[in-house]
Formats: sequence, C-alpha cells, structure tokens
Amino acid sequence: MATDAKSITNITPSSLPWKTRFLVKIISALMKATCHSDGTLNTRLLRLLDLQLPTIPNRLIYSVSSSNITISPTRNLWFRLFSPSVATTSLLPVLVFFHGGGFTMCTPASLPFDVVCRRFASTLSAHVISVNYRLAPEHRYPSQYDDGFDVLKFLDDNWEMVLPPNADLSRCFLAGDSAGANVAHHVAVESCRTETFRTLKLVGLVSIQPFFGGEERTESEKRLIGSFLVSMARTDWCWKVFLPEGSNRDHPAANVSGPNAVDISGMEFPDTVVFVGGFDPLQDWQRRYYDWLKKSGKRATLIEYPNMSHAFYVFPELSESSQLIMQVKDFVDKLSFK
Repeated sequence: MATDAKSITNITPSSLPWKTRFLVKIISALMKATCHSDGTLNTRLLRLLDLQLPTIPNRLIYSVSSSNITISPTRNLWFRLFSPSVATTSLLPVLVFFHGGGFTMCTPASLPFDVVCRRFASTLSAHVISVNYRLAPEHRYPSQYDDGFDVLKFLDDNWEMVLPPNADLSRCFLAGDSAGANVAHHVAVESCRTETFRTLKLVGLVSIQPFFGGEERTESEKRLIGSFLVSMARTDWCWKVFLPEGSNRDHPAANVSGPNAVDISGMEFPDTVVFVGGFDPLQDWQRRYYDWLKKSGKRATLIEYPNMSHAFYVFPELSESSQLIMQVKDFVDKLSFK
C-alpha cells in the first residue's frame, strides 16, 4: 500500500537499534545548534562535540596502525595513513578517503571516521589515506577540491618516502561519504582533466551517499523532511557557506548532473559504485548522479539500502554497515585484478 508524504514526515527507520536512533537524534540536535543563520559556526561547541582520536602507530586497533603525514602546514593540509598488519609480500591497493561533514566539520581524527577507515584498511587489506581538507565557511569552494587533488600529486611525487613498501599506487581508489563523496567526485574529474601522474593511477571511485543538490526540491527531499542528520535547512546552509558567494545550488559543484554539468563523456573516468539509503533525503540526487554517469558512457553500479538513513555506515553495530564495507571490498578486488 502506498504511503503518503505526510505520514512519513519525521520518520525514523524502525530497523535501527534504539541506541543508534537515540545517538543520531542527539547528534542532529547538536549539529543544528552549531550552525548560525548568518553563515557562521559555533566553533567552541563544535570542538566539544567532535571527539578526536590520536594516532596509534604501535598499538593496533582492528589490526591497523595509523600515522599522520603533513603536506602543507600553512593550510593545515595533512592525511592520516591507516595500514593493515597483514603478513604479506603482495602489493596492496591504496584508498584515498574524504570524510563527510557538510564541508564544514570533522577531520580524519574524528571518532567515526578514524574507526571507519580502520575497518576499511582491515577488511579491504588496503592502505587508507584519510585527507584533512580545509573547511567552510572559512574556506569556500574550490579549497576542498584543491586540497584533495594536491594530496594525489603529493603521493605521486613522494610515495616512496611516505607510503609503506607494499603500497601499490597504480591501484588507487578514491572514496568518500556525503560531502566527502562530492569532493572525491570532483577530484576524480580534475585528475582526468590533467593526467599529470607518473605512478598513481585511479581505477575506482567509491561514492557513499554523496552530497549533491540543486535548486529543485526533489520528491525525496519533500517526502523525508523530518529526516535526522540531513534536512533541507541543514543542506541549504551548507551550500550557502560552501559555494561561491552569489551562486545558487545549480552550481556545478552541487548539481553535478544538472544544466551546468561538466562533460565527462570523453574522460577516462574511473569505475564508480554509488551507495544510496532509502531514508536519505538526498537519494534522488544520488540516483541522478548514477544515471548521469551511465549516460556519459561510464561504468557505474548502484547499491541501495532501502531501510537505511544518511551516514548509516559509520555505526559499526549495524549489520548493514559491515555489509557495505564488504561490498566496497568486492568492488576493490574486482578492479584490482581485472
């Protein structure tokens, strides 16, 4: 039986454990309190909310060690390297990860992203590089994209000094969730445009519930107006403080498949897997992205989680979180050995 829009306003996925639902609602309320209508952030409150984990070079968690590597101190550009403790002489792929947070918050040291990158490194048997890119509103577009691309150039130029000997940069994957998936897409486009790498080769893109948008209000945005973590007020605020002043949400940074989209049809764009949640208000934009990739002649796969909300995969207690990570492993394995 069809469900009308009014009946699913403020809905919470019943499949989520009560602990997860409670935690997400608290996080949503606190996130709302940090964003001011004038485009500023309550940075003091944000620092209290954002639990940062130190690197763990010797003691292993998820059988993974970590270390921080600085690229540019002046713009605080650095990455956290996660390396699995696998006893193997085989070369391991490299996954460059961009965290979510609406372009405005979090770092690779933030608890959810430190943990999820450890899980990726352990499950995928890959070296994971989590990028600390500059944040809005202090740094608007294209700062985040520039930082992401500069990390790739740094790796290409310095991989022998900064990566473990068994890191195979010719099997490099980009990945990100939410705003981080937006960054990963645009870094991939810029990489295809320039083709300046000597060793690094992009072979795949992992797009987890990417943050895209436009001036139009899609059906899912109107239907899921009470969704936690993501709301139209919240996403509108993020676009307002991220995009160039005077731009609207049809800017190509936001509406990647819209009227101002970059033509990627002639590019060697990497194979892409797109993950979508059925309780994510952004899902219609994410499906349009997948459709646009296919229409542009690119290889793309769409994987849907009908009962999951935005950012579900960062909660390790959810079986769907482990399932997604295994699907990323299958994607990486398939492209690594084709």
